Amino acid sequence: MKLSVVIPAYNEALNLPDTLNAFNSTLRANKIDHELLVINDNSKDNTIDVITELQKTMPELRTIFNPPPHNGFGYAIRRGLENFSGDCVAIVMADLSDDPDDLVKFYNTMIDQKVDCVFGDRWGKGGKVIDYPKKKLYLNRFVNRIISIVFKMRYRDTTNAFKLYSRQAMEGLKPYMSPHFNLTVELPLKAMVRGYSFAIVPNSWQNRKHGTSNLKIREMGSRYFFIVLYCLIEKFFSRGDFKKKW
Repeated sequence: MKLSVVIPAYNEALNLPDTLNAFNSTLRANKIDHELLVINDNSKDNTIDVITELQKTMPELRTIFNPPPHNGFGYAIRRGLENFSGDCVAIVMADLSDDPDDLVKFYNTMIDQKVDCVFGDRWGKGGKVIDYPKKKLYLNRFVNRIISIVFKMRYRDTTNAFKLYSRQAMEGLKPYMSPHFNLTVELPLKAMVRGYSFAIVPNSWQNRKHGTSNLKIREMGSRYFFIVLYCLIEKFFSRGDFKKKW
């Protein structure tokens, strides 16, 4: 089963070599057929030069340019989700905040348990978080707690992008609504609402070494609220129109 790794990148030239080498070497070592698909989100630095140089020794690496005016985290991921070639797809950050060994666990869990999705949990038993910004930490736990209560579920890391989806599930989650970071909430909530099976696996996270996150907290409140409300309305009022057909 081929694994696609979608990596959105905006001005990540300093982080990409470590990230791509780490994921590629780990997936190779575990004999996992894969592609690394970097979405160059109209970067202003030398991101494309870094990718071009890495491609000389990394045949698994390919890239797509995400042109204006539809730039931003959500649009970049959506472009990757429309162009990946694998049987399953993971969303991974370009800053190496996600652990390649965790992706191997996700992949093996999907195969062993025959589930449509694998969701990481950084906050439960076995999870690990290193140098998480305090302000974002409080907001993260609050938002995830609210989502858990509203959807009556025990999962506590809905907002994290690092998840694995089968191609069938990803096709079933269309159309994508979110052009921003709220896409990370839309995808797992839709998967649950639409009846796709999932497993939860503990994973780790560490803060980036270079640059700053593009997440703008003040801009995201209403957007997270919108997509949570949309998924909630679908859950109770769609009459199962989008449900997975077993």
